[in-house]
Parts: sequence; structure tokens; C-alpha cells
Amino acid sequence: MPGEEKAPVRLSLPLDYQQQIFHELREDDKLLILARGLGLLRIVTNLLHSYDAAGNNLIFVIGADDRENTWMGESLAEKAEVSRMTGKCRGLTKVDSDNVTAVARQKMYANTGLFSVTSRILIVDFLSGMVDVSKITGVIVLHAENAKATSTEAFILRKYRQENKNGFLKAFSDVPEAFTSGFAPLSTMLRNLFLRQVALYPRFQTDVASSLDGKMKRAEVIELNVDMTESMRVIQGAVMECTEASISELKKLNSGLEMEEWNMDNALQRNFNQIMRRQLGPIMHRVTPKSKQILNDLGVLHDILQYIMRYDAVSFQRYLDTVLVNAQADEGKRKENPSPWLLMDAADTLFETAKRRVYTGKIPDNKDGPNGQTPARSDTLRPVLEELPKWDLLSQILTEIEQDVYFNPVPRDDSSGAILIMCADVSTCAQIREYLETMHIMPDEDEEDENVEDPGSSTSAAFMMRRKLRAYIHWKRNFTRVTASLEAETQQPTNGQANDRGAQASRGRAPPNKRRRVRGASAAASGPNRTDYGVRTAGDRDAHMNSLLQKLEITELEADQKEEVVVDPLEKMEDYYELFNMKDLLVIHPYDGDMDEHVLEEVKPRYIIMMEPDAAFVRRIEVYRSSHTDRNVRVYFMSYGQSVEEQRYLAAVEREKHAFTKLIKERGKMTITLDVDNNNPEETFLRTINTRIAGGGRLAATAQQPRIVADMREFRSPLTGLLHARNMDVVPAQLTVGDYILTPNICIERKSIPDLIGSFKSGRLYNQVETMLEHYKSPMLLIEFGDTKNFTLEPFADLSHSAAAAAMSSPDLQSKIVILTLHFPRLRIVWSSSPYQTAEIFDELKKQQEEPDPFRAVEIGLEEGEDAETGRVFNQDPMDMLRIIPGVTEKNIVRISLSFNSIQELANTGEDEICDLIGREAGRQIFRFFNRDVIDD
Repeated sequence: MPGEEKAPVRLSLPLDYQQQIFHELREDDKLLILARGLGLLRIVTNLLHSYDAAGNNLIFVIGADDRENTWMGESLAEKAEVSRMTGKCRGLTKVDSDNVTAVARQKMYANTGLFSVTSRILIVDFLSGMVDVSKITGVIVLHAENAKATSTEAFILRKYRQENKNGFLKAFSDVPEAFTSGFAPLSTMLRNLFLRQVALYPRFQTDVASSLDGKMKRAEVIELNVDMTESMRVIQGAVMECTEASISELKKLNSGLEMEEWNMDNALQRNFNQIMRRQLGPIMHRVTPKSKQILNDLGVLHDILQYIMRYDAVSFQRYLDTVLVNAQADEGKRKENPSPWLLMDAADTLFETAKRRVYTGKIPDNKDGPNGQTPARSDTLRPVLEELPKWDLLSQILTEIEQDVYFNPVPRDDSSGAILIMCADVSTCAQIREYLETMHIMPDEDEEDENVEDPGSSTSAAFMMRRKLRAYIHWKRNFTRVTASLEAETQQPTNGQANDRGAQASRGRAPPNKRRRVRGASAAASGPNRTDYGVRTAGDRDAHMNSLLQKLEITELEADQKEEVVVDPLEKMEDYYELFNMKDLLVIHPYDGDMDEHVLEEVKPRYIIMMEPDAAFVRRIEVYRSSHTDRNVRVYFMSYGQSVEEQRYLAAVEREKHAFTKLIKERGKMTITLDVDNNNPEETFLRTINTRIAGGGRLAATAQQPRIVADMREFRSPLTGLLHARNMDVVPAQLTVGDYILTPNICIERKSIPDLIGSFKSGRLYNQVETMLEHYKSPMLLIEFGDTKNFTLEPFADLSHSAAAAAMSSPDLQSKIVILTLHFPRLRIVWSSSPYQTAEIFDELKKQQEEPDPFRAVEIGLEEGEDAETGRVFNQDPMDMLRIIPGVTEKNIVRISLSFNSIQELANTGEDEICDLIGREAGRQIFRFFNRDVIDD
């Protein structure tokens, strides 16, 4: 076969285990499960390059995201440049609906090459015949953990193996945990991927360990355990208490479910909320609102646990403010389903401790001063501005590095001498950058002693923290004013007391304590340390913010610093341009998966500072150091001791090790699955017997396979793959009327529950039903529930005349369905519990019926003179956006799409031109939608 042609290949796999995996995959079709951080994309890229160098190969890569396509494309381009002498390497071509049309794709496939294609496009090209599946050299699947039985990837591989028995098939994954849940998960996944063998390479595998654990290959690692401040420990303990209480309450409300994974150990992991939602998915329609609220609260508590160790005290306080605002209902009233954790004593501890990290002092009484004014200043309020402990440690590390560079100015190895700081996310990177820019700027000593509590503490971040606190106070004051104005607009005076309150507000601004009592219960009613959750605020009142802001007035030093940063002498800019010396470069970068390997290769750092522990990046450093024995690396590994951060890191390593151990055991007991050809000629003959011949009096046998015409947008759902698995010929087409055409008379519009609700709101469903009734004898509306998330309607109740009138004025989903059937008596509604049942329903509806004509199905609904094939080049996302615009119907959407290249061009078109194209009424609606502000002015 062409893929096995020998050709000169330049590999970049310096480690023994990488070369072993490469040769193992070249020889056999396998599923590779590799531990995170061991260079999965590098192996895939070298494998692609080996086939690219052979020439005349048609290879498809599915499952890759944009960043991975960029990574592989750049690497293959470099290899192609080196191997240009062979004249065969062409690199990787990315194919999606945004940049490649159907005609262009067909020409590209004919010229062969490496193509990374989205799954929806590739399955459509397979079914429409744009590519000859039998001539494909091979398929490479990334993120194989996503290849479920109902996925589009499984649909592609099934079609590929049915028509091509000789092409190779390789699958890759670095998420071993995804193959350990369920019954025989590894065997099931191999069956979905049409593979028989699996290669497992954990970190403890013998070849991997020998490649990374050599004495000359190890990096110099300095572990630094940082003690959290007392406030951080208190907050962490309070959040853990709230989390544990929330999990216990959720267990009580949903007894009878499998709750083995609902514990505090799993609650620290990032995917804990996803695990709980997946288990509650099948009964989510019967879950109480309180359970749903607790489920959302667990996500919020998980974020708080992360942010307490990443955000500075002011930013963390600001985040808590947003949490409290989201917990409040309109006008400050108590929510119907409040968050239970906000009513706990631990929540009060959390918010009070977080506030004391920013400022402290005795809160004065809410009594008016002279002439009804609020006291403008309080000497009892003082800024605290607690710093994160890691900041001071970072400063010490940089000082140590500076001394090391000073005493060793000449590099002793091939590293660049740069410093690489790795952070958890982009916001943490910005925070570290701001700290490094201002850490050497100290406020005046007199002012520091006057305004900052505990002046003996570290002040390397004092300048940054004061600036953040000023910004926070301004944000808080503006937010309070906006909230007050919104409440004033929504509150209507209904009695004399309300009118008096409005008169008082017109004479002058009411004291803050007045507004507070309107929003909820009084502070005195809740006790000195506990307030109602609806009125608790993470900050204090506006008056106290004013007094604190006066203490944080911009000093002369800060004003000079601000001017120095802002002013940029543009006329002398050329005097400041020069190339950075790599040894003077300090790079701050967030963890970014496999992209981190590129960062290490490009920066070639001598010093690496890990602000947060990350197991995958630790292994990437091991691979980088072992691959470049001439580059010494010193790693500073920071973590908070006895914290959730440390527990999460250790649990992730242990969970991956346990997953690989389970996979190794299953592989040892796994049976070999033989390929079974479902295309039995006898079964095909019996299945195609048709009794509907000119009156139905005779039996006739046809060799025609059952056919269903499906709209191209429907290939995003699993239904098309399940229909194909039932030996039906699924024909993709750009349909104007309906989603599925089962027979010449049966047209089906498929709606999921969210799509059904949205279609009723926009009125699009009525237009779709009208067009189906116009062209088909048996139009049907299919309402399909999700395969993992069920849904139920509230039972109908006996309504009085007044209640019925009220229901019709603002109908619910049930009433809307009843109204739809009353307006369109010929419309049939089909209910389906899952895509599996939908496939069975379609099979029953097609029995003893004629097969639909795809060309006729595409032509139905088009205006006279329109080309049916033009629908194939439409980009589906703008088409979906176009459908929700008032005035756009299924009848004129094709004409609009052919007349305008983009939605922006339609928005900038005049009213007369649009009206001439699609009619006066529809044109006016579209023009008014895009020019509402201009018309109102």
C-alpha cells in the first residue's frame, strides 16, 4: 500500500520510548494511551511526516482542535523545508467550512496529501461521494476518548472500515481516566474505534522510566512549600465545610443514586461538577430546584477554593461581591430557592475573613451626621492589603537567580539563560506581571505606617495593592449607584408610605442604612456577626468606602510612577528599539497543555518557576531535559503546604496511576473482537423486499438499500450515525423544507427540547410547519429527548375560564403544542426518548414505502431559477444566525444567502434594495431589525 513506501524521513524523536512507539504504530493499527506530558503531539507529527515523505498518500486527521492543527502544521512545515529535496512533503492542510468550499475540497482530495478535517465535514464528504473512501491511505484519530458509540468520529470510522479494509487506522489519547468508567470500557472503546490492539505507556513504564530517569538527564528541582496565611487557612476551612454540607444535602435530596464518587476527595478535582451532572443527567427532569441550586453552588465553591490561592486579596474580595450579587433576587428580595451554604456560619466566616484581608477596623454606627449627612471619615477603618505568600518567595527566587547569573556570567550550557514563570491561567499571569513591574516601588514610610495595618509585614506589593484597592472602591461605589438606580426604576409607589419614601428621595439622597433596610432585613435583626444572605455585602457601606478612599489618595510617588509608565516619547521611539538578549528575558506563560512543549523549545530557559503544581508540565520538563542533555535546567516548584492545591496535585497523579493500572489488567483479560461484515447479501435481499407495487397485490424484490435524505446540519447529532448503523443509506443534502425525508410523502422536522422552546419563541416553527404542509402529504414534528438527559412536561390540570384565559395569554410549552396542533390538524407529532428510539421509529415508518428522491427533496422549497447545488457552499453558523432575524423565512433565506456574502453586508444594505429582493413586508422587518437605533432617532 502507498503508506508503506520507504522514503527518507527526518525524525525528531530523541528518546528511546518515543522511537519505540513510532515503530510500533508504523507496523500495526493500535490505540495509543500515553501519560500526559510525554510528547503525544510530537509522536503524531513524526508519524504524519513519515507518510507525507512517502508521497501520494491521502490521509485524514480527525479530532484535532485549532491549536493542535497549528502545532502540527508548523512542525510539518519545518520538516518539509528540510526534506524539500525529495519534492514529496507538502505539510498539513486544515479543512473547515469557513475556508474551503465543497468544490475545492473535492479537488484537494483528488491531489492527495495530509488533511485535518472537522468530523461533520468529513462524514458529509464520505456520504456525498466527494472522496473515494476506498482510496484513502489511512485515518488518524486524536482525542480517541471522545469516540463514543453515538459520536460522529465513530460514524466516520464505521463508514471507512466498511468500504476500505486495507487503509491504516491509528488512534491517540492522553486521558487514561476516560477509559476506566463503565463495563469493559477499554473493549467498548476499541470496538467503537474498529481496533484490536492498545498500547499503554504510563510514566512508570520501563522504557519511559529508563529514558527519563538517567543521572545526566535529570533537571535540578527545588521544591518550595509555602505556608498559607492564617486568613487563607480560615477561608479554605470555611469553604471546605460549606462544600461538605452541600454534598451531604444533595445526597439526602437524591437518595437511590450511585453516590460512591460524591465525596470530598473528588470534590477537589476540576471535573467533579461534571461527574455529578452526568450522574444526575438521566433524572434531571425530576431533580428538585433546590438540588439544582446546590449543584450550581458546588461549582461556585470550587472556584472560590481555586481563587483564594491565585487572586490577590482585593481581586478575591471583588469576586465574592459578584457571588453575593448573583445570590440575590431582583430588588434584593429573598430567592425562591436560596443557596443553602450562604446561610451557614462558615459562610459568614468566609466573607468576614476575606474582608479583613483588605481592610479592618470597627464599623461605625449608621447615624446621620450634621444636617443629615453621613459621616465622611472614620479613623477606625484601616487598609490591610494582605499579600499572597508566594509573591515574597518569588522575589527571593529572582534575587537568587540574579546572584547566580552575576557569579556565572558565561552560560555553561546551550540554554538561553532566560527565566520562564508558569502560572495557572492568564489572569494569574497578568497579576504576576504587575507585581514584578511594581515590586521595587515602595510607598512613603510615614504614609505606610499611618494607613497600613501591620507595617512590619512585606511591602513589596504595597504599591500594586493600593492601586487595586482604589480601583475596587471606585468599582464598588459605581456598582452601588447602578443597583440603586435600577431598584428606583422597578419600585412603584403603591401606598402613602411608598410616596413618602419617594418624596424623601427627591429632597436628598437617603442614607445608606435606609436603602439597606429596603433590600432586606435589618442588621440588628440578624445579630452582630450574622446577616441575612440577601443583604450581606462583601464590602461595607458607601460612607465607609469614602473614608477608606480618602486614606488611599494618590501619593506624589505613585503619580510620578503613573506618568512614567503612560508617557511614551513617540518621536524618539527608534532610540528604544533593540533585540532582547535571551539571558535578560523573563517570560510569564500560562499552562497550555501540549503547547507548553513549543514554549520550552523556543525559549530554552535556564530557570523555570512553577507558581502552581502541574503534573503534565513536570513531565514536559523531564522530556525536555532528557531530549537536550546539553541544556541544564533549574526548576523552582512552589506549592502551598497542607492546602487544596497540594491535595489536588497528588490526587491527579494517583488517579492517573490507578487508571493505567486498571487498563493494564483489562488488557490482560480482554478478548479479541473479530470483524463482522454486516453487509450480508441474503439479509440485504430480504430487507429490500417491497410489497408496494401498483396496488400492492404482488411481492417484488429490489436491490435498493433503504434511503433517508438528511439535512447537512443534522450531522451534528448522533441520529445520522445510528441510522447508518441500521444499514440505511443516509444522503446529505441542503434541504429547504424539513430535516429528514423518509419517503416522497413523509417529511420530518426534528427538534430537541431547547430547540423546540427557541423555535416557539421566535415563531420559526410555524413557518417550518407551513412549508412542510405545502409540499408533503404527511408532515411530522419529531420531539426528541437527549440520550443522557431526560425531560418531562407538567401534567395538565383542570383550569377555570379565567385561568385558561391567563394561560392562553402567556402559554407554557404544553399550551403552545396544543395551539400548534389546532392550527395545523394534518401535522403529526412524534415523541422520542432518545436517538436510538428515533432510529427505530424511522425504520418502522419506512417499511413498505417508496424511497425518497434526493434531488427532488433539495428542489422542494426553492424559488424558480435557484440552483439546488448552491446550498452546499453555505456556512451553517451564519445561516443559523440568519434564521432568527425577523422577516427571514424558509422561503426567502436561500435568495438572501445567494444575494449577500455576509450578514454584515445585509445589515448595511438599504431598505429599498432588500424589499425589491424578497418583498415589502419581509424587507421592512429585516431593515428595521438592523437599523432600529437610526429609526428611533
